[in-house]
Amino acid sequence: MKKAINRPEDVVVEALRGMEAAHPDRLRVSYEPKFITRADAPVRGKVALVSGGGSGHEPLHGGFVGPGMLDAACPGEVFTSPTPDQVEAATRAVDGGQGALHIIKNYTGDVLNFETAADLCRAEGLEVEAVLVNDDVAVEDSLFTAGRRGVGTTVLLEKIAGAAAERGQDLATVASLARRVNEEGRSFGMAFTSCTVPSAGKPTFDLGPDEIELGIGIHGEPGRERTTNRPARELVEQMAETVLGDLPFAKGDRVIAMLNGMGGTPLLELYLLYGEFARLAADRGLLVERNLVGDYITSLEMQGFSLTLLRVDDAMVELWDDPVLTPGLRWGG
Repeated sequence: MKKAINRPEDVVVEALRGMEAAHPDRLRVSYEPKFITRADAPVRGKVALVSGGGSGHEPLHGGFVGPGMLDAACPGEVFTSPTPDQVEAATRAVDGGQGALHIIKNYTGDVLNFETAADLCRAEGLEVEAVLVNDDVAVEDSLFTAGRRGVGTTVLLEKIAGAAAERGQDLATVASLARRVNEEGRSFGMAFTSCTVPSAGKPTFDLGPDEIELGIGIHGEPGRERTTNRPARELVEQMAETVLGDLPFAKGDRVIAMLNGMGGTPLLELYLLYGEFARLAADRGLLVERNLVGDYITSLEMQGFSLTLLRVDDAMVELWDDPVLTPGLRWGG
């Protein structure tokens, strides 16, 4: 195992120290328990957005903390859910008096621990709503979930719901919008290689020299098919058709598209892949309103990519265009 680390057991804490050192104007880090907040938290009169999950998916979630997105993120150990005390403490730290929305990817540990934290917060008089992200069309159940996994739509949801909260919309409105974003989003991922969890010291799974895994999960969970590699155009066509058929998307639909790297795929290849998707989208009559190309929800150093499509309307596009200032996503005034 070759990794730029000191000791496997210190990876998460030392990465948090690095984030805090790199972005002192934007972030604050608590180390006991571990969570990240925006530098100006709590923002009075604003609904607080809190998310989190296992580390190793950076910039998700800590890299999306800041004005226009999350108020707090709770990093678990690598590929391990954050604990209830982390989530509770983070929620209380960013409470601006208007309640909090928990954004939870559909993994069993995340769901249980966020539910426990929400109960603790409610017992203290803090209003909490939750939205579950379950956009992965690859498999219905996996090693980590009951039902579909939560993957790429999480990024788009955090941006759109974050903008609504920044505008001052109330908790019920922000929660309803977040659930609608989840309903309109679909994702599918694949891998050319495994990743190596630092504490394990060896790849999570093995693929032959010409093998790929279609429908892989962001923790290295098995997908729906192990097959031979093929040209980029064929990969994109197979994955896009699976995503498009699930909602289903139709000619004339407006979408935000994310072509996401899994951590080890060069931008050269990601842009090539997005070009293939853009061609297919035009042929299918989809109107791509906005896009992201790059590493936004990763799986350590896994080589692979995922495609996320979100069907949008005018209101969602306007919220997407609102200013955002986080380490991982930023635009606007």
